[in-house]
Amino acid sequence: MSSDKKNREGGLDAPTRHPLDWQNEQFYDRQSLDAELERVFDICHGCRRCVSLCDTFPTLFELVDNSATLEIDGVAKADYQQVIDQCYLCDLCYMTKCPYVPPHEWNVDFPHLMLRGKAAHFKEQGASLRDRLLTSTDAVARMATIPLLDITVNALNRNKPARKALEKTLGVAADAPLPEYHRDSLHKRGRHLFTPVDVQPGERTRGRVALFATCYGNYNSPQIGEDLIRVFQHNGIEMRLADKQRCCGMPKLELGDLDSVKRARDANIPRLAALVDEGYDLTAPMPSCVLMFKRELPLMFPGDAEVAKVAAAFFDPFEYLWLRHKDGLLMTDFQQGLGNISYHVACHLRVQNVGLKARDLLQLVPDTRVEAIERCSGHDGTYGVRSETRTRSVKIARLVVRKIDQQQADHLASDCPMAANHLASLAEGKRPPMHPITLLRQAYGL
Repeated sequence: MSSDKKNREGGLDAPTRHPLDWQNEQFYDRQSLDAELERVFDICHGCRRCVSLCDTFPTLFELVDNSATLEIDGVAKADYQQVIDQCYLCDLCYMTKCPYVPPHEWNVDFPHLMLRGKAAHFKEQGASLRDRLLTSTDAVARMATIPLLDITVNALNRNKPARKALEKTLGVAADAPLPEYHRDSLHKRGRHLFTPVDVQPGERTRGRVALFATCYGNYNSPQIGEDLIRVFQHNGIEMRLADKQRCCGMPKLELGDLDSVKRARDANIPRLAALVDEGYDLTAPMPSCVLMFKRELPLMFPGDAEVAKVAAAFFDPFEYLWLRHKDGLLMTDFQQGLGNISYHVACHLRVQNVGLKARDLLQLVPDTRVEAIERCSGHDGTYGVRSETRTRSVKIARLVVRKIDQQQADHLASDCPMAANHLASLAEGKRPPMHPITLLRQAYGL
């Protein structure tokens, strides 16, 4: 088969992504953007393969089907924003469904086109107070963890009348679970967690890891970071925290505020690159943050040597442990089985293309069975808590929740704590969700 014919039919080549030309003024030009949206929407309308992934595609197809022409030319360009607003950049359409991604000649990168649409909208109109607050994760967390204020914030987040008021004033859905804030952050407790180890380098791992705690892992769920540190140290991996970190920038990316993403890059990358130069690999407990450093920043800053250095050194925690296992360096001295686990695979982990390493590693534990659920939870960072998208978020989660209820496992786990809390709030039995690294620590008896 000729290469031209292969490309026309989707091809056999692996998908590739072009750099995001976000610093070019043409990127934000409304006429150019609308022309590209019309081109890609027309391709999607003719294919409809992604209709079951999220509400972005049903929104598009409903606009087309209700238009006078039953084609994309019958949809008002002002309505394109309705489609853009439903995309939360999970990337699954690009990675798992679309047959027209590069190197196909049609060159469809739907998520990055939606990102371009969000960025243009943000540059033209800014964002609401609610959206600016929800995406300023580190700033909000620092305020919410001030002594005494943290008690008040956590109490109000659990109080139904207060949540109703929050929905009316800011548009934060009253029934959406909100994370708890801990003044005893991971960075505050971190100095007590580290012990010396006899470092053993592997074929692809250096055995020395700096942990990027993430906003959520630092302030909302510091126990996950502690569990990760304990598990890694048990496996002979020297650990330290990446200090003076800022938010990775993923929430601002999803908002379309790309200048704020650059500021996050400017704060984080030099420090992380210095750690790599000191001999450390890098990891983070949240897949969205790992994805940001491994994939999104290199596409935004393609000629940046420091960004490339950090990306090459960044690993998902279970990817790292599995590489150690392949080199015969993983401890398998498990003390207890875990029973049955319903394991939701986070979208931002799936698109890293590292496989289901958390599932594979947990199944090394005796008397443990892991049922992986590879479908979007519908939560995203803010989509599941905004009042105007909460109902759609719950609808998207329904198939995952149904599987969880059918499995009736001993544990509910997800790499993404926000997705896990979202699913647990909708599932029967109200089992407390757990991060896979917490389950692994439990199996080790640490």
